Amino acid sequence: MAKATYFLLIISSLFLAPYFSISEPDNSAPIVSGLSWSFYKSSCPKAESVIRKQLKKVFKKDIGQAAGLLRLHFHDCFVQGCDASVLLDGSASGPSEQDAPPNLSLRAKAFEIIDDLRERVDKECGGLVVSCADIVAIAARDSVYLSGGPDYDLPLGRRDGLTFATRNVTLQNLPSPTSNASTILASLATKNLDPTDVVALSGGHTIGISHCASFINRLYPTQDPSMDKTFANNLKGICPTENSTSTTVLDIRSPDKFDNKYYVDLVNRQGLFTSDQDLYTDSRTRDIVTSFASDESLFFEKFVQSMIKMGQLSVLTGKKGEIRANCSVRNTDNKSYLASVVEEEPEEEPWSEL
Repeated sequence: MAKATYFLLIISSLFLAPYFSISEPDNSAPIVSGLSWSFYKSSCPKAESVIRKQLKKVFKKDIGQAAGLLRLHFHDCFVQGCDASVLLDGSASGPSEQDAPPNLSLRAKAFEIIDDLRERVDKECGGLVVSCADIVAIAARDSVYLSGGPDYDLPLGRRDGLTFATRNVTLQNLPSPTSNASTILASLATKNLDPTDVVALSGGHTIGISHCASFINRLYPTQDPSMDKTFANNLKGICPTENSTSTTVLDIRSPDKFDNKYYVDLVNRQGLFTSDQDLYTDSRTRDIVTSFASDESLFFEKFVQSMIKMGQLSVLTGKKGEIRANCSVRNTDNKSYLASVVEEEPEEEPWSEL
């Protein structure tokens, strides 16, 4: 089966390390009840530093993994909320979210990295304290920062979901790269994301690559008139037929750096996807694209705000959901976890401070 490459295929670069200091928590930003800017301050104060330290090592070996982690967070949050449901394996009730077409191209290594971070964080915290959903969110933030983008604090305290979405629900909530601006705006409006959020989050395409399949409709059988001719001819060299399987960069100006050049591409009609270029074509989003193209600081500011907003979609907090011992399996289906709980019961419920 050909892998589908969907809306948020992103690959970053570690070596263009940023010089931003971490932003102070924006306490004026609304956060969901149950989340906190200092959620693990007492229970596991070094959790975030453990994740960042390990990701620096991972990205030094393979910077492409930053893309997988960032994209994983998007695909988790857009479908059923930021509850780590995308990490769950399928069961007798049906195939997992990973089996739906938009998720077939999620990096297998990204799931392995999350599992490794799960173990490292548990060791640091002395048990199950940090959820898989929070680990995914922190890893996505660090992927942005370590590829040259802004650093920022996150509200934490998400819990892990007990169910995963169906194939149809997954499809309905992940707009494809062939979608136009109207489709994307309508889809994300259902998640309380406005046009500025849509344009800012699309800026993740300032880094990354795509398979030909995601934009081939703009080349054959008729070339998209909104595409710069020289740009189109270059793409035809990379993807000479409708069945081409090659890849190319999303941002021709600075493909390995998290910056605002993606928007400069759009202004010059060099956006790769329909979902990209139509943001400049559409009058509702054109001015936002133009403003980000001319002001990188403004883009970074809005990107952070939109990421924090998106990262709170339908989150579970308090006693809802759980904190999975294995991110791919519910605790009730995890025999090794259940055995460990029984073994540890005399020590006053070691998993209860969650």
